[in-house]
Amino acid sequence: MPFDPAFASIFPRTANVAAGRLSIGGCDAQELTREFGSPLYVFDETELRETCREYVAAFSSRYRETTITYASKAYLSRWMAALAREEGIGLDVVSGGELSVAMAAGFPAERCHFHGNNKAEDELHEAVDAGIGRIIVDNFGELELVAAVARARGRRQPIILRLSPGVDAHTHAKTTTGTLDTKFGLPISTGAAGQAVVDALRTDGVELVGLHCHLGSPLFSLEPYDEANAVMLAFAAEMRAKHGFELREYSPGGGFASQYVRERPAPPVDAYAEAIASSFLRRCRDHDLPPPRLFVEPGRSLVARAGVALYTVGARKEVEGLRTWVSVDGGMADNIRPAIYDAKYEAVVVNRADDEASETVTIAGKYCESGDLLVKDARLPRTQPGDVIALPASGAYNLSMASNYNMALKPAVVVVRDGRGRLIRRRETYADLLTTDVWGE
Repeated sequence: MPFDPAFASIFPRTANVAAGRLSIGGCDAQELTREFGSPLYVFDETELRETCREYVAAFSSRYRETTITYASKAYLSRWMAALAREEGIGLDVVSGGELSVAMAAGFPAERCHFHGNNKAEDELHEAVDAGIGRIIVDNFGELELVAAVARARGRRQPIILRLSPGVDAHTHAKTTTGTLDTKFGLPISTGAAGQAVVDALRTDGVELVGLHCHLGSPLFSLEPYDEANAVMLAFAAEMRAKHGFELREYSPGGGFASQYVRERPAPPVDAYAEAIASSFLRRCRDHDLPPPRLFVEPGRSLVARAGVALYTVGARKEVEGLRTWVSVDGGMADNIRPAIYDAKYEAVVVNRADDEASETVTIAGKYCESGDLLVKDARLPRTQPGDVIALPASGAYNLSMASNYNMALKPAVVVVRDGRGRLIRRRETYADLLTTDVWGE
């Protein structure tokens, strides 16, 4: 990639520059916006499938009894669920809506895990009726509710308890989930986790098969996984000694990082696999625990790099001696992450991808908020209205968290492969904005 070799690990692997123009999956990026409109989200199918296979190979080569379960909240559509099904990985869902999308794509319910700290009773009915593989129970009230739903249907629902190991992974405060002071999970240190094991073993309608924790996201450091394994597997050994609980399934969660900017590379998949599997097996040996089935939950790290957001340049504002603003036709309605997480992105002008950067600009969105900024201090060639700017590593959470703020129309989504672009989500229309508005009926 002649415009900057450092971008090679941020853009999809198929990205290329020829005659100054960026292509993804063999498709000219600017031509994609002409065909499908702007802003536009592009997913590289080859990149996504390769990443799925990397995860399966990296973990199974170190511990055969490992299942990769995609954390679908990062991005879900029927196409994505079907791809996960074809690649042989599982899905974790966190709502009835996510489950319904998976089912509509023909995804096997028995390969789904249902997460969440406040699952509604109707969602649990839907999950049990669908034959959900595992429900990740988050609290005492949910344990009782799941058991009641399963008993009403004459079933014994397999469950996994989500615990809080009290490990601080030192990630963003809004995405830290493994500490004591969090809404997620049953704390080990307070005795709540131990009581939950006892209650689950005694409760008709549920079958306790495993334990789960999740430390947060994105985790660039590997050490917290060993800390969590130490706490969790010591707890499992204690529950076996005290209550005869046999650990059959275990997860240290996901939270694996993705690279968004040049100066902060993420550990490769192999590094996560080696750190987690070796720690997991060592801790099992320490406590004389037969190693259970391991499942890990990549989300962001599986889809972020595969997605590229494309925007068209509009207005330009130069404040002498202070800043140059370049406004594009998207922003916080399709990518809220910079506003709420201070997320950082790289940017490339796709129709002049190997031009030398000549100015520093702030790329702003079109919405009525001063905080609607996509990239601060981007180094770009001088842009003109009509230029197309690409933000790589846009596959995770952007679309999942998109809104209709300012009555914005959510963008189209295209999958590219072997020089062909295929629409998997059409652009919204004004009529779509009125679909749920019942005034005057």
